[in-house]
Amino acid sequence: MAPNPPQGVFVAESEIEVRYAETDAMGVVHHGSFVIYLELGRTGYMRQRGHDYSSFESTGHHMAVVELNVRYHRPARYGQTLRVRSWIEDMNRRSITFCYIISDARDNSCLVTGSSRHVCITRTGRVATIPEPWLSWRGS
Repeated sequence: MAPNPPQGVFVAESEIEVRYAETDAMGVVHHGSFVIYLELGRTGYMRQRGHDYSSFESTGHHMAVVELNVRYHRPARYGQTLRVRSWIEDMNRRSITFCYIISDARDNSCLVTGSSRHVCITRTGRVATIPEPWLSWRGS
């Protein structure tokens, strides 16, 4: 059984079917593919909050990944449907930390847990304040 996200925060859910190209010769998902699934969860979070990543970039900002933690609990396999749950664990004026749980969509068994921390930067690479409306996601 997958752990539950904390209560009282917005949790986005996305589903993905494991594609053959994401697996090895045994049909097991390659560890690096899970990083892509975390990104799908994160961008899904933004869309579900009403603002996608391209609209964030249109403000002249980007979110640089500065830390990534992934814990592999069980393998995923070709054709399996996965559920990615994403939420904001911590946010300040310049950075966001997302947490993730990836589970089997049928039986809710936990496959991967993780987190990623992102720093807001300008197109020239300077650290910047996260623009509204994204900054308003703090504490929710």
